[in-house]
Amino acid sequence: MPITLSRTRLAVAATTVAVLAGGAPVAYAALAGQPPAATTATGATGATGATGRAYVETRLLFGTARPDGGPAVTERQFTAFIDRYVTPAFPDGLTVQDGQGQWRDSTGTIERERSYELILLYPAAQGGSRDRSVEEIRATYRRLYGQESVARIDETVRADF
Repeated sequence: MPITLSRTRLAVAATTVAVLAGGAPVAYAALAGQPPAATTATGATGATGATGRAYVETRLLFGTARPDGGPAVTERQFTAFIDRYVTPAFPDGLTVQDGQGQWRDSTGTIERERSYELILLYPAAQGGSRDRSVEEIRATYRRLYGQESVARIDETVRADF
């Protein structure tokens, strides 16, 4: 029993430190290595799987520096791009976040630039039909703003609204 008591104290201490430091994921790791319990639509927690339906979360990463040395894509230009090309394809909603990107270009140079992350969430059953729209958005941005690439990350997630 002393070992269990010590582990419990250690877990509580680690949790307290992690929460005070703003690192809740560390707290979960300290508590027997288990992820947090799923939250239901009513806010209650349970020990079973996550609620919601299967969705695809697509994240696109847009740089703003132009490889040819031209002027960077402005916030106004990016907002206009979202309004004209993204919103019509994904009218149910999207999220745009500001960022600072870093990547290695085709010449091997490390580039650092202001960037945007676009997050799209759509039902997994629509994945195939939405893929074409996502690829058109990427191609259009590359063409309009002379970009070498627009990164794409896809994950299957569960979401509830």
